[in-house]
Amino acid sequence: MGTNGSTMLEPLRQGLPPLDPSAVSSTASVALAARYEAVGSARKFTRTTLTQWDLDERFDDIALVVSELVTNALRHGLPLAHHRPSNEALRAAPFDSADTPRESQDPPVRLHLMRWASRLVCAVRDPSDESPVTRDTDDDFSAESGRGLFLVDSFSDGWGWHPLAGTLRGKVVWALFHLA
Repeated sequence: MGTNGSTMLEPLRQGLPPLDPSAVSSTASVALAARYEAVGSARKFTRTTLTQWDLDERFDDIALVVSELVTNALRHGLPLAHHRPSNEALRAAPFDSADTPRESQDPPVRLHLMRWASRLVCAVRDPSDESPVTRDTDDDFSAESGRGLFLVDSFSDGWGWHPLAGTLRGKVVWALFHLA
């Protein structure tokens, strides 16, 4: 499911707050297909990884942010050729549904978790070059969607995004968590 390699670290570091690359103690990554259960799979992967890293106490906030980042990648970061679930479909469909569309090529969304001694970064890669759109503070917060990045901002210690470099196309949206 995940890897402990650091092959993706260099492109992910671009645009992140200053972090000493030599201080990275752990990394994990998982590919997520454009399917309804991807958000649930991302949460399960996050729980397993945080447990391995003895960070269980941070699961709730980190899992909420991971869920929002993955949901945004599925809704807004996929080309029209990929399945792009609607808000209603993501809410209504069980995450283990067997009749969800299958991806015929490499999964277009990837979750990366990177741990430093005092920081953890959750980064979600998708194939879109478009920047994430934050809700205007004057918008209606009773709307059923559009609050994802507000939640990411509220529950993490910082977030941002950057386009990928080199042969990779798309972008990475990341959230930073300070560790005790």
